Amino acid sequence: MLGAISQILTYVVPFLLVLTLVVTVHELGHFLTARAFGVKMDRFAIGFGRALFKRTDKHGVEWRVGWLPLGGYVKFSGDLDATGVPDRAGLEAMRKQLVAAHGPGAERDYLYFKPLWQRALVVAGGPFANFVLAIFIFTLLFSLVGVELRPARVMQVQAGSPAAAAGFQQGDLITHVNGKLISDGGEVTRVVALSSGDPVRFTVERGDRAVELTATPERRVETDRIAGRVSVGRIGLALGSTRDEIRHVRYGPVAAVGQGVRETGAILNTTLTYIGRIFTGRESGDQFSGPLGIAKASGALTNAAVAANPEPWAIVRNLLLTLTSFAAILSVGIGFLNLMPIPVLDGGHLLFYAYEAVARRPMAARVQEAGYRVGLALLAGLMLFATWNDLQKLNLFKFLGGLVS
Repeated sequence: MLGAISQILTYVVPFLLVLTLVVTVHELGHFLTARAFGVKMDRFAIGFGRALFKRTDKHGVEWRVGWLPLGGYVKFSGDLDATGVPDRAGLEAMRKQLVAAHGPGAERDYLYFKPLWQRALVVAGGPFANFVLAIFIFTLLFSLVGVELRPARVMQVQAGSPAAAAGFQQGDLITHVNGKLISDGGEVTRVVALSSGDPVRFTVERGDRAVELTATPERRVETDRIAGRVSVGRIGLALGSTRDEIRHVRYGPVAAVGQGVRETGAILNTTLTYIGRIFTGRESGDQFSGPLGIAKASGALTNAAVAANPEPWAIVRNLLLTLTSFAAILSVGIGFLNLMPIPVLDGGHLLFYAYEAVARRPMAARVQEAGYRVGLALLAGLMLFATWNDLQKLNLFKFLGGLVS
């Protein structure tokens, strides 16, 4: 019993807290943008199912919290929302109904009758809010906590590795990767991890000389304490820093914002690079994770934060820093996912709006309906694929096989 409670507190609670924060901010992005344009709304909901809490504000919007905190939505008045675009005949029928019910000009308060650019901004408001949340969190971390910069000093070169073949030597200091100045060894690791099979250019300081080296990472399967079993590129280097080289930097407000933007951009770039390599056949899709993988990662981060220092104040501090950082990363991921041009996602709705802007009319209802069916199928397939990856990383199939063998 105590073990089950411990597992819930370690894995489920942190996951739900982080997910609720990210989803709430996403929906607030839609909500606040719509309110700025005078769009009437009926409900702002976080979670699904029976309401645990609900209250109606002075604008007639019901604020609602459901018992199942796995998503959220904004319900626009007239049962209109940002998930579709009625065709011309549908819009005219809606207009007549609204005028008949509320009088001439009533349609101007409803989403579908707003100018196209306003509707597009309402849809884009959710992902944009996710990116803003990530930048905000990173800005706070860079300004209030700071960051420890560890230069990429080569401590060991594995014999027979790509690094050895490239000519790396112990003591080399990596200063540039693919022409980009780097200040921390983690930047080197990120580039190499997503470059298996592709040559990577390095500039190293060796004594008083700058030496150019090129190494091609090999794909290796490793076990990460947070992500589980992963397939990444490696060149056979052990990186570290001497005590004198390690710097703790705390940025001022303006510089921290810049760092927050750069960190958010780096996460987006890593995501785009990974997806691009999948489509070109240079990377497998086994790193995609769904809710199970995210919950596992949040639990692993929670355990690591607790184990770092047993003092109560240190546990609280480490948990706060760890989970807020995780929320920032997850927020970028959810923002990016929602911008994918798949009907039922925000990106799919923007795709329909783009067609409307070019064709000067909404897409035909039957085409939209077909698009939504395809989009739902794609989304369901993606979720199944991600869940399959998560179950494999959890070794569930190996466990079940052991039961029947």
